[in-house]
Amino acid sequence: MVNPLEKLSEEIDELLGGFESTAMHGDLYGAGITQYTFWMFVAVILMLVVVFVFKKKQRAHGLVPKGRFVNGVEFLVEYCRDDMCKGLLGDSWRRHFPFIASLFFFILFNNLVGVIPGCKPGTGCIGTTAAVALVSFIYFIVMGVKAKGPIGYIKSLAPAGVSFPMNALVWCIELLSTFLRLVTLAVRLFCNLFAGHVVMGAFAILASLFFVPLLQGISVQAIGAAGASVFWLAILLVIYAVEIMVAAIQAYVFTLLTAVYVQLAEAEEH
Repeated sequence: MVNPLEKLSEEIDELLGGFESTAMHGDLYGAGITQYTFWMFVAVILMLVVVFVFKKKQRAHGLVPKGRFVNGVEFLVEYCRDDMCKGLLGDSWRRHFPFIASLFFFILFNNLVGVIPGCKPGTGCIGTTAAVALVSFIYFIVMGVKAKGPIGYIKSLAPAGVSFPMNALVWCIELLSTFLRLVTLAVRLFCNLFAGHVVMGAFAILASLFFVPLLQGISVQAIGAAGASVFWLAILLVIYAVEIMVAAIQAYVFTLLTAVYVQLAEAEEH
């Protein structure tokens, strides 16, 4: 019997190649649609369907939510409102709640769609995560400028009470730190999703490679390999459950950091 691990390297290379963006329509350098863009649109459509169905059911049931669906969606909405908006942004939470909630649900639905076998997460492409991070970056910069004015916001990057030339050095460091937020937001989300899907794919390959010998003929070695396949499959199911948690956690972390940056941008100097 051929050692199943002999084909592992080849299968892993094919797996990694499958994560590269490919044009489903048009081309990559023009007005094309990649597989990640397609699944991003699917996630947005699913998100809108959930929101509209939630609103319809909520109006039908009145003030008291009924059913797991309505209660589940309302829990997420209230979590965004209470934990990420009221808890961090204080009195200005109403102004930022639509953006914060939209950001959270957009990332969450894209992450969850990517967990479905055969689908790709819209947020599994660095281009998508960079675009979402750019929107977040522009938002908290604009909020800071609105709260303090252009000059006031620029000056606020250096802490009050620090004398020259130390305040100039701190200002440069804070300016660099502000722009690094754009990079860290994009890279953190992309890397977590990419790494998780590579791990899931690797264990799925191991499970299939160790099961193939049993299809080719029944023998002691083939049965032993099939037993190992069950082991890899069990690990895959555990990782699958973890990835569902990661999908929610990464949406929460990205949105929470955005709320923190908004709070810092609007905070008064002391």
